[in-house]
Amino acid sequence: MEVLKKIYKSQLFKISSLNSLSIILKIGIGLVTSKLLAVFVGPSGMALVGNLRNFMSSLETVSTLGFQNGIVKYVAEIEKDKLQLQKFISTVFMSLLLVALLLSGFLYFFAAFWNYRIFGSHFEYDFVFKALSLALPWYAVSILLVSVLNGLGNFKKVIWINSIGNAIGLLVSVVLILEYRTFGALLSIVISPALLFFVAFYFVNKEIAVFKIISSAAFDFSFIKKLSSYSLMALVSSVLGPLVFLMVRNNIIQTLDIDQAGYWETMTRISTYYMLFVSTILTVYFLPKLSASKDSQETKSIFWSFYKGILPVFIFGVTIIYFARFFIIKLLFTNEFLQVESLFFWQLFGDVLKAASLILGYQFFAKRLTIAFIVSELVSLGLFYFLSDYLMGLFGIQGVVMAQALDNFVYLLILLLYFRKSLF
Repeated sequence: MEVLKKIYKSQLFKISSLNSLSIILKIGIGLVTSKLLAVFVGPSGMALVGNLRNFMSSLETVSTLGFQNGIVKYVAEIEKDKLQLQKFISTVFMSLLLVALLLSGFLYFFAAFWNYRIFGSHFEYDFVFKALSLALPWYAVSILLVSVLNGLGNFKKVIWINSIGNAIGLLVSVVLILEYRTFGALLSIVISPALLFFVAFYFVNKEIAVFKIISSAAFDFSFIKKLSSYSLMALVSSVLGPLVFLMVRNNIIQTLDIDQAGYWETMTRISTYYMLFVSTILTVYFLPKLSASKDSQETKSIFWSFYKGILPVFIFGVTIIYFARFFIIKLLFTNEFLQVESLFFWQLFGDVLKAASLILGYQFFAKRLTIAFIVSELVSLGLFYFLSDYLMGLFGIQGVVMAQALDNFVYLLILLLYFRKSLF
């Protein structure tokens, strides 16, 4: 009984509970948007949505210079030194805004080029990239604001920002998809994230007057040097990762057909929903803890609190998802997507392995282990690409999710070996 009381009163339990409510909200929103996409755009439209999402993921990292995890770490370290905090925020803000504006110009004036590269010659959605060029600076600054809040340890406010942002995204998606079908779905993807700025600014401004402390005189290039390792790590993971997924999806379209690519995107979309439980709690709770850990014993304690407290709950959850897969497909999508059922086992198995490796991967960011991270990521991405190509030839679309599971297994083994001293 005392153990249960201790768990109930722990910060991790409170944050996990609030995080779970936030994820339930996001999944609920996902049910609506997924159903709309299934009904109004179909498997082929789902494939196009997947391509744009992958492009957006890469663009987000480039526009923020991959600083997101580094911002969390350094704000957590210097939050009590007001002068250093001012210099840090000013430096990062001006750097990100400059990069975002340059990228916006590139997107706007070369919209036709990006349309061809992302959607192919059969679709004309140039306006989507022009809209993205206008939304990008707002989105980049919102990422900075949320990262600052996360670094300050305000986990609850970070979760509230994400929850409100998701609700706003739902409204935008519903209106645009109903009105413009596939074009509306694509447009909602680029507009919704920019609206997060206003929510983030409201919450951050209560903690720290960000725009009042920003000054060009406070710019300190030394912080850019310190963040450069995070930039390299994020560029490899968050830029190359989505690009590899984009290449794999295009291979599916060429080898099989666009509907098969849509089925894989559907499975990936479902996976994204339940993986939120792990990824969000890692970002808002475990990353700051790992960044602040002083020795291997403290790091070991953080690792095992995840493996004992979070991972078992996740495994239990995905087991339920597997047995409810037919219901989930019919609820979220339509009977046209029933073929996705054959992808569940390998996707879920691979995601359990991925969840087990995620916290170890976050240690790369927390301790700035740049070279080790880049090598492991390049090996993983290369393995996934070649395995997916080979296994797709043998097993069709199932081969792609099999490749993901095998890749996750190899990646976990590499991390367990590398961090063995912090685990055992």
